[in-house]
Amino acid sequence: MAAEVKPASPPLTRRQEARRRRILDATTLLACRGGFDAVQMREVAEEAGVALGTLYRYFPSKVHLLVATMGDQLEHLHTTLRKRPPASDSPAERVAETLLRAFRALQRDPYLADAMVRALTFADRGVRDEVDGVIGRTTAIILDAIGPSIGAQGPTPEQLSAVRVVEHTWHAALITWLSGRATIAQVRSDIETVCRLIDLTVRGSAGTGLPGPGGPAARGIED
Repeated sequence: MAAEVKPASPPLTRRQEARRRRILDATTLLACRGGFDAVQMREVAEEAGVALGTLYRYFPSKVHLLVATMGDQLEHLHTTLRKRPPASDSPAERVAETLLRAFRALQRDPYLADAMVRALTFADRGVRDEVDGVIGRTTAIILDAIGPSIGAQGPTPEQLSAVRVVEHTWHAALITWLSGRATIAQVRSDIETVCRLIDLTVRGSAGTGLPGPGGPAARGIED
């Protein structure tokens, strides 16, 4: 059976966008104070100066709200990175520098980081739009860091596969750090290690003889 296609939502008016902004700011403030448990819908509505019913029209649940907040934080990060892009030489180093800058920002507000990552972990299909926004923004940030190594035709399938692996590792590293099962040094090492995949796909696509993730070695395993 074909999946139901959800109609696109109409764009927000200026007033609606301002209200949404207040809601996200209130969520960030409450999460910074006490993490996931401190973000209660009634408290968010009061802090944002909106009716509780209005809040639910924008965000049907706390998980919707916190995942949207994560998307908002990533948007701010993306803006900052465009103003001050990573200066490392290789694509892998630039991606690692980008993610480590993001990690340092999360360390400054660990309650907020925990609330957002827990919400992303709890998200089900009903939060698909917000999750897709987070994934899309994360992918765009990584592709920007790869930069000129992406050809005029856009990223190759191998590069996109490597980006997905980087994203999965990034998410897992945040979970283990927030749960106390990984140190900051271990997170840094994991990120730097997985980002080396980026250079392999860049070299492979440049015809240097190094296979990317979809090259002959990978196909041999699949066969």
